[in-house]
Amino acid sequence: MYDIVIVGAGPAGIFTALELIKQQCHKKILIVEKGSPVEKRSCPKFKTKVCLNCDPCAITTGFSGAGAFSDGKLSLSYEVGGDLPDLIGSDRAQELINYTDKIYLEFGADDHVEGLQQGKRVKDIRKRAIQAGLKLVDCPIRHLGTENAQKLYYTIEQYLLKQGVEILFHCQYTDILLNGAGCRGVVVEKTDGSEKREIEAKTIVIATGRRGADELEKMCARYDIAHRPGTVDIGVRVEVRNEVMEEVNEVLYESKLIGYPNPFRNKVRTFCQNPGGFVSQENYDNDLAVVNGHSYKNLKSDNTNLAILCSHNFTSPFNQPIAYAQKIGELTNMLGDGHIMVQRYGDILDGKRTWEKELSQANVRPTLEDAVAGDITAAMPYRAMINIINFIQAVDHVVPGFASAETLLYSPELKFYSNKVRMDENLHTNVKNLYCLGDSSGWTRGLMMSSVMGVYMARTLLEQE
Repeated sequence: MYDIVIVGAGPAGIFTALELIKQQCHKKILIVEKGSPVEKRSCPKFKTKVCLNCDPCAITTGFSGAGAFSDGKLSLSYEVGGDLPDLIGSDRAQELINYTDKIYLEFGADDHVEGLQQGKRVKDIRKRAIQAGLKLVDCPIRHLGTENAQKLYYTIEQYLLKQGVEILFHCQYTDILLNGAGCRGVVVEKTDGSEKREIEAKTIVIATGRRGADELEKMCARYDIAHRPGTVDIGVRVEVRNEVMEEVNEVLYESKLIGYPNPFRNKVRTFCQNPGGFVSQENYDNDLAVVNGHSYKNLKSDNTNLAILCSHNFTSPFNQPIAYAQKIGELTNMLGDGHIMVQRYGDILDGKRTWEKELSQANVRPTLEDAVAGDITAAMPYRAMINIINFIQAVDHVVPGFASAETLLYSPELKFYSNKVRMDENLHTNVKNLYCLGDSSGWTRGLMMSSVMGVYMARTLLEQE
């Protein structure tokens, strides 16, 4: 019997436990994690140069979750990172960001903050954005770097263990246990299927990240946990030469641009910009290959990559946005023979596929070496593709050369945080003793806001004592 069981050792789960300990709480805490300890997380692709489809994927599962192993960026503004400020208030969200940032610094985060420059250069970029019909969102960034993030989270992992937090690695939850209107525990099993057991606790916190969004959605439907279909993001990973992004990289580090291009007026935004970074592959359940981006502190490429995401909101009777996005990903994977697909922007406009030979002769060389040249438009829905094309053309006014014929588009880039669990400002769901945090809850997007939600969860539990 535990006081608190936390399912998922991503930022939300980690910072729930961490804040409880920092506040001198002596509860018996267990964290259940599908993947490996952070020191044992490694992707064989760094050696083989080819994705081996590990199950579970070392990039998306394990202590610290998926975010730390992609780019390791902390957004320091409440305007970035999801809808949690709508639930708890923007002032409180910003206060918690400032507090959580100090914890990251305590555990070894770089004290340098990107994107603090002001003056004429920022005004010029903003002016061009306004002229293009885009909004530039100011957001200071603390860049951990993929390799440094691993060291930082290892330090946190060891701290939690020394403070008596138990962590079950290579275990996944398969069900929750209900007692009347409340939750009394979870059913967990080894990832190899060798052992299955029930674990009881006074409080259950589900914080399984984007990878666990689909499973949580099914759990909500099965047990009438109040929720609603939220937004699903479908898009591409764009890669250009550093020279094209030089001004934005230097002045802002990460240019967060938002637009509502004609004719559909869907929200389209840039996300996860990696100057000198590397395009990467992540594997989800059912061998779904999804594109992402890495950004190291010391290892740099000649390119900058970033995501362009188109937000889709569905109305009745459709209520399966995650499944919708997965189908798009599966179709793209089918065309790429299980690999990420890449296509030049100019070829999309010309209505032709891209060939490997054309990539080898171009100025922009793919940093994802096993990406398959092809035609992503054969799988991307018309609405999303038109939104992306028109958004790229708008960004070209802000960053001249962004819409070059040689600009690379990788697909699929999908963000699974669409199921939004209904809760009050104290994070209570309609099931007593059951809480849902982080990206899988639908309320956060990214490292910092997920960490903040964990801190807030811990404080809420302490106030209830």
